[in-house]
Amino acid sequence: MVDFSTIIQKFAEHGDKTGWSYIEVPADVAESLNPGVKKTYRVKGKLDSFEFSGLALLPTGGGGFILPLNARIRRGIKKEEGAILQVRMEVDTDFEIKVPDELTECLEEDAEALAYFNSLRKSHRDYFIKWIDSAKTYETRVRRIVNTVNAMVQKQDYGQMIRSLRGSRT
Repeated sequence: MVDFSTIIQKFAEHGDKTGWSYIEVPADVAESLNPGVKKTYRVKGKLDSFEFSGLALLPTGGGGFILPLNARIRRGIKKEEGAILQVRMEVDTDFEIKVPDELTECLEEDAEALAYFNSLRKSHRDYFIKWIDSAKTYETRVRRIVNTVNAMVQKQDYGQMIRSLRGSRT
């Protein structure tokens, strides 16, 4: 477990991270948190009194990391860019993204689709799962499961599926 204070920052122009709110986890803090690890990993803990788990620390190079602060987190901590934040975190060894039962049932009906899904790297399967799990309505969740199964039949990765879905709406 590490404890430190930091300032909430926001990317201005930074490619796909433009507009993100985040905190920096300095290299020395990251090293004491998870020695020798230079790639993305999950953490849990508290931001002030707001508890979190399963958040990804993203490497920035040189041993440092950032922790993106999505809207739910910013509402929970009631702070924005420039505010000081007390951070207490540790590696989240319990975090695992679970394949939704409905997706498993649908994929089991098509052996090739299931085989393709299982051939994807775990991180790439997780893109689909997070997309499905982030649906706010039952109808959207069902549509995303259908789109995922169709993508597996067509042997598409997540990015290819999203691009093809955008193309079909024009």
